[in-house]
Amino acid sequence: MAVEHSQEHANQHAHDHSRFELVGIPCLWMRGGTSKGAMFLAEDLPADPQERDDLLLRIMGTPDKRQIDGIGGATSLTSKVAVISRSQHPNADVDYLFLQVGVDKPTVSVTQNCGNILAAVGPFAVEKGLVSASDKASNDQATVRIRMVNSDSFATAQFGLNNGRPIYSGDTHFSGVPGTGAPITLDFADTAGSATGALFPTGNLTDEINGVTATCVDNGMPVVVVLASNLGLDGTETPAKLRENSALLERVDALRKVAGEHMGLGDVSQNSVPKTVALSGARDGGDVRMQAFIPVQPHESIGIFAAISAITAMRTPGCVGGELAAALPTDSAGVTVEHPSGTLRVEVEISDDDAATSVGRSAIVSTARKLFDGRVFPRPAQPTQTQNNSENQKD
Repeated sequence: MAVEHSQEHANQHAHDHSRFELVGIPCLWMRGGTSKGAMFLAEDLPADPQERDDLLLRIMGTPDKRQIDGIGGATSLTSKVAVISRSQHPNADVDYLFLQVGVDKPTVSVTQNCGNILAAVGPFAVEKGLVSASDKASNDQATVRIRMVNSDSFATAQFGLNNGRPIYSGDTHFSGVPGTGAPITLDFADTAGSATGALFPTGNLTDEINGVTATCVDNGMPVVVVLASNLGLDGTETPAKLRENSALLERVDALRKVAGEHMGLGDVSQNSVPKTVALSGARDGGDVRMQAFIPVQPHESIGIFAAISAITAMRTPGCVGGELAAALPTDSAGVTVEHPSGTLRVEVEISDDDAATSVGRSAIVSTARKLFDGRVFPRPAQPTQTQNNSENQKD
């Protein structure tokens, strides 16, 4: 009987694969911040994580550095997936699971949030009827409460509506994205210790790692914060120039691997977290300059949660970046972060009552845009080995 059941199960899987290849899967392709991703309703994907991940690899065209046989854009920033459903949590309207799909490696990771794709979740929820615009709008302004499943933390998105549909055009410029768009405000709660369980997961405000003073912080994403000068940098280097410095990239990789162990993340050699953020003084009218590495390659801009975590460290006395913190605004007006593609405005409120640091409100203003809405057709199923909880890169 067991053999018969196994064969029946295999036949059902084959039928499902064939069905997906023939009729496709509903998919909304959206830009969120400086990333692009395939947005799916959870009900349209297999419930089994392994089957789902295998399907996503075939949809995105992984593994292949060009992703030529899928819709992925051949970079970690354009090989992302969001799976969204109505939430059963009393404090959320929708659940958002972020999946980073590898490019040249068959990996699908659930290890962290993505703040860029998050910007597209609220509009997606309205587009797909998960949230009633009439219930969530006041003066043509929608409010969508989002549970970020990866970390079981929460965000609230606010954005404009026109006749119950999200507005995508506007005057807000988001550095790293050509042109302008409608503003989407993202407020975050309960992001401290998102992946590690603690804001400062090593138990220290600073650690000496491979001869470098670093702060390991997790306020939405595990990040290793260092001074650019301690990596032999002055902050003016372009990502292209940094990519030519193989010794630097090897040093960054070694640093984050040791930091990952100290942060309780185990062996992170096949994982993109923790990321590394190098701080230097602002040069173009901002408050601080940041160069992120994802996890080793220099980022062309900066991830939202990486910036939030780095600012959290800077605002906490005793952490790396304290010597630069004097330049930061002392009120809640926000910090202007300079990065290789421009600037990012971030609000992070920190409390140091009773000698313990706690995080209050964090927020950013982003933009998103609907790129196409239709059905996506995966390549035919072939034997493959999906590596869960690992990936080559991501934001």
